[in-house]
Amino acid sequence: MRSTRRRTWALVATATAVAGLLAPVAVSAASRVAGSGAAAPAAPSPEPSGAECRTSVEGSRVVAYCHNPYPTTDLVQLHTECARWWDVDADAEAVAVQPGRTVRLEDRCWKEVGRAWVSHRVP
Repeated sequence: MRSTRRRTWALVATATAVAGLLAPVAVSAASRVAGSGAAAPAAPSPEPSGAECRTSVEGSRVVAYCHNPYPTTDLVQLHTECARWWDVDADAEAVAVQPGRTVRLEDRCWKEVGRAWVSHRVP
């Protein structure tokens, strides 16, 4: 019975010694693999999309022309913020700009326009 205990203790002691000696080697190898940059592939870059818009303000009117040079459809929407507190701000209806097309968006305030911008969405 004693020899079985000695063998078990010797086996546990040997396994602990080997694990203690191999741990720094395993950590070093893991850091070399992580540092090489080969672990994760690069994400593909997205294709360009979205209409290019020019916005102009004349007095109380806002006009935006949006041209889509890309092969995907873009939804554009004109937002107008009026300068006067009592003047109602407006968000125009979203319009789909097909590839190779130009659309005109317009809106107005009663008095001056504070600011105007165009937002884009994917249909």
